[in-house]
Parts: sequence; C-alpha cells; structure tokens
Amino acid sequence: MIEVDGSYGEGGGALVRISTALSALTGKSIHISDIRANRPKKGLMPQHLNALKSVALLSNASHQGLEVGSTEVTFRPGELLGGDYHLDIGTAGSMTLVLQSFMIPAAFARDQVKITLKGGSDVRWSPSVDYFSNVTLPILKSIGYNLELKLHRRGHYPRGGGLIEAVIHPATNISPFNLLDLKVDKIKGISHAVKLPEHVALRQAESAKSALQKAGYQAEIDVQHSDGSSSPGSGIVLWTEAENGKGNKNSELINSRVGSSSIGKRGKRAEIIGNEAADELLYYISRKAALDKYMGDQIIPYMAIAGNSQVKTAELTEHTLTNIHVTEKIIGGRFEYEGKVGEPALIWVD
Repeated sequence: MIEVDGSYGEGGGALVRISTALSALTGKSIHISDIRANRPKKGLMPQHLNALKSVALLSNASHQGLEVGSTEVTFRPGELLGGDYHLDIGTAGSMTLVLQSFMIPAAFARDQVKITLKGGSDVRWSPSVDYFSNVTLPILKSIGYNLELKLHRRGHYPRGGGLIEAVIHPATNISPFNLLDLKVDKIKGISHAVKLPEHVALRQAESAKSALQKAGYQAEIDVQHSDGSSSPGSGIVLWTEAENGKGNKNSELINSRVGSSSIGKRGKRAEIIGNEAADELLYYISRKAALDKYMGDQIIPYMAIAGNSQVKTAELTEHTLTNIHVTEKIIGGRFEYEGKVGEPALIWVD
C-alpha cells in the first residue's frame, strides 16, 4: 500500500482528489493521512468527498474514511468498468472538479463511461464549465483523450442546480507530446447571465472586448442569457485559439491555448467582471507559454501516462508541484522542471 502525506505541498483537496484518481488508474491501494492538516478546517470537505465517491464508484473500490471531516482515507480500487454513473453533489459544489478526478481513470475503463453530474457549473475557486469545454478538453483531445461534454443547465452559488453529461471514450492513443510555445490567432469567449437582465452579460462582453482591443486583440464573445437555473449568476470565460500547430508525434494538431475567467458577484459591476477576465488573459499571453497555470496543474497526470513529454506553463504553482509529487509516487516516472513558483516554467517527464 502506498502511503501519501495529505499535508504535503499545498496540502489541499486537490492532493486527495488526484491521489485517489491515480490509485484507481493504476490499481494500487493508497492510504492518505493528515488530510488538509494545515488548513483552518482540517479533513475532507463536501466538494472533495464527492470527487472521491465518483472515483470509488468507477473503480468498484473498497474504502475507509470517506466522510466529511475525515483526515485519513484508505482506498483499495478494483477493476475499472464502463457504464452509466450519476452523482448529485447536492449544492453548488463544482462539477468540473469532480470530473477532473473522475476522467483520469475513466478513459482506461474496459468500456465507454458516461457520468451525469448535478451541482455547480460556474463557481469560484474551480474551472468553469466553459473553461473546461474550451481550454481543458481541446488540449486533452489533441493528445488522444476523447471526452464529449454537454451542458444542460448552469448552476450558480448557493443552490447549484446545474446539470452536465460527460461521455468518456476508451483511450487508445495517448502518446508523448510537447506543449511549449503559445500561438494566438484569435480570441474567443462566452459571457453568460442567468436569472439576471441580459445587459449584464452584454456589459461583461463589451468591457472585455474593449480591454483586449486596447492591447491590439479582437475578440469574438458569445453572449448567452437564460432563466433556467435555480440560482442567479453570471460570468465570462475567454480563451485563445491557434489555426494550427504541432507537438503530438501521432497528431496533426496540438492545441496551445490559454484561458481566463471571472465570476459575477452581487454588487460587483459587470464591467469589472469583463475587465478582470481580459486582464488575466493578457497576462497569460504575455508569458508566451502554451498553458496557463490552471492547465499546467491539470496536465501533469497525462504527462506521466504518455511519458517522454514536455510542457511550458505560464506560471509554476504549488498545485503543480504537489501534482508532480503525487504522480511520481503513484504512477512513477521522473519529472524535472526549470523555473520558480510564480514564474513561467518548463516541465518534462522521462
């Protein structure tokens, strides 16, 4: 059994989620201790617990400690089976954080996997569903990972109520890849408002366009307005696209793209929301790295799966270093990097 220190590095919920996902992927049992030991609220929180439950279902795992507040978890995975899974987070807890963990082993199940999630689609401290659809998935698709995502309903804080479906096809061709330099041919985006006046989404979009135009970039931003959510909310996601590229030895197209987002908040002007997203995107573009800091975190397990791969991230984070530590411990491989936390970095794995 592999021992994992839950307080290592950034010591948050991501360590627990990634550890469990890699345990299911490899079939190796793990014991995680001191979960979130250095955080004000120690132990598993509901958003972490739902991710672990989804991976446990997928891998037919036996486990101890899967409860709110637990500081210790033992996880013994079984066979990865295909099938149809359903999970209701019950709050505005992030559906994309659950999916991040679930999808790592799901692509290596015996058959196709489908999961339906209910919860939050656009909430703070997690990737929004539009970032996930337009940054995470295109990059992973270009290295051989095939996931189809459908957003049926958005869910905002505090009640959630969002609904997504993901179909994950068996991975047969995840091969070594290079994601190094950023190429920007266009900027796109989605600005949305739910149960709020349509002008909120329009103002978010216009302020983002104006800020980008001042920096010399034109943007195409789709404005979406609806009344179909249990909680009102708004947000905007921006991302870059390149017409073509290379990097995967077995693919004609490797996506280098970076993304940014900002979530609406009561009392916060729509123009500020749009400007925040534009400023963040311009920051990533200025770093000239193929991945933003969030995707730099997420790509680490896939680098180990593919082997002999390298990426350049706009900003090395403690999350990235923690993911490297856990991935080496459970999957194996040897990661190296050049750069400091908070600065652009080159990361590679043998």
